[in-house]
Amino acid sequence: MADQHFDVIVIGSGPGGYVAAIRAAQLGQKVAVVEREHLGGICLNWGCIPTKALLRSSEVFHLMHRAKEFGLKAEGISYDLPAVVARSRGVAKQLAGGVGHLLKKNKVTVVMGTAKLLAGSKVEVKTDKGTETLAAKNIILATGARARELPGLEADGDLVWSYKHALVASRMPKKLLVIGSGAIGIEFASFFNTLGAETTVVEVMDRILPVEDAEISAFAKKQFVKQGMKILEKAAVKKLDRQPGKGVTAHIEIGGKVETQEFDTVISAVGIVGNVENLGLEELGVKIDRTHVVTDEFCRTGVPGLFAIGDIAGAPWLAHKASHEGVMVAELIAGQHPHPIKPGSIAGCTYCHPQVASVGLTEAKAKEQGYEIRVGRFPFIGNGKAIALGEPEGLVKTIFDAKTGELLGAHMVGAEVTELIQGYIVGRTLETTEAELMETVFPHPTLSEMMHESVLNAYGRAIHF
Repeated sequence: MADQHFDVIVIGSGPGGYVAAIRAAQLGQKVAVVEREHLGGICLNWGCIPTKALLRSSEVFHLMHRAKEFGLKAEGISYDLPAVVARSRGVAKQLAGGVGHLLKKNKVTVVMGTAKLLAGSKVEVKTDKGTETLAAKNIILATGARARELPGLEADGDLVWSYKHALVASRMPKKLLVIGSGAIGIEFASFFNTLGAETTVVEVMDRILPVEDAEISAFAKKQFVKQGMKILEKAAVKKLDRQPGKGVTAHIEIGGKVETQEFDTVISAVGIVGNVENLGLEELGVKIDRTHVVTDEFCRTGVPGLFAIGDIAGAPWLAHKASHEGVMVAELIAGQHPHPIKPGSIAGCTYCHPQVASVGLTEAKAKEQGYEIRVGRFPFIGNGKAIALGEPEGLVKTIFDAKTGELLGAHMVGAEVTELIQGYIVGRTLETTEAELMETVFPHPTLSEMMHESVLNAYGRAIHF
């Protein structure tokens, strides 16, 4: 069979791949996408989207228990775990179907199968029907990443779960151990803890949510502990003894001593590794560093016409970073002059309860980089909308360069901060200083007013604090 020729071939259809394909098609390129499993990738099928659906169910459940505070009556409150999971799967399915529709609408050819790169800008695809070869001058790798497995802590789907097992939980854990307190670990801890699991989180670093500003981590930890979570920092799970049908004995090292604790379920969330295997990368001379493809600021791999975007190209491992890189590469291929992505303007969002969101430098990082800084804070308890919502626990923190007024970083914990953070991201993209932020009129009553007050506070001008 003759090779099929395209202008661009995208390998992987997650938020990096499908977006790159659509943008390339919009720019007049003939595009093919190769996908081995599900359109929409991990994010839509097994990550960002279904986890948010689960967390929404636990949030509503939590609010129902607080009905009395709002002058409402709700009695005999319970949940149906299979129905919660079914709703989450339905949301994922709807969005994955939407991706298929968008690719079709943009006349992108979809080839379902497993891809391998060949010399001469060719891609071999193993499909259900056999093997076919595609050729294109430009190839975009968007194969994503998967959960890291530590020796002895591997998921078995029964007693020890990966995020995939947790998303389709077959039972409600009574006593749950979550290993790792990054976004994935803390979101699942939050979900199961809210539904009543006795939850312990083990983090090897000196604090939970270790990439966040230390003050925000400490605030979040206080809230989690208040909700009944047990948090062990500077701790490591050394070994799991599994007794099928009974549970797991975890050997946890804390302060140089190993102690054992019993759990019926363990969720391992110890990071991710890039999907770089069996793609033929080594043969082509692509540089790989700790399971990630090494690229320049424009996602070029060093092999002419071969780009890598999203999780496979390294941190930050975020869907929105992948999508943005996809657009940038598609525009580069079409002869345009896009700007490289600035990692400091990519926000991180964690959808636990309370939510956590941040962009730019933490206070410690800003000091480390030699900045003289001004820091502003504003607590949720000083905001009318937060109190009316019944969400008075939270904090907005802003960090400015004392010399220039540049907004170096913003960090938040509390209700809906994953939506609020966007205001500061736009500010950073527009290279705003404290002066413009102070002059901006924020609507009242909104949570966003706290963003204004936090800026004012950095300059000793806060009105309500």
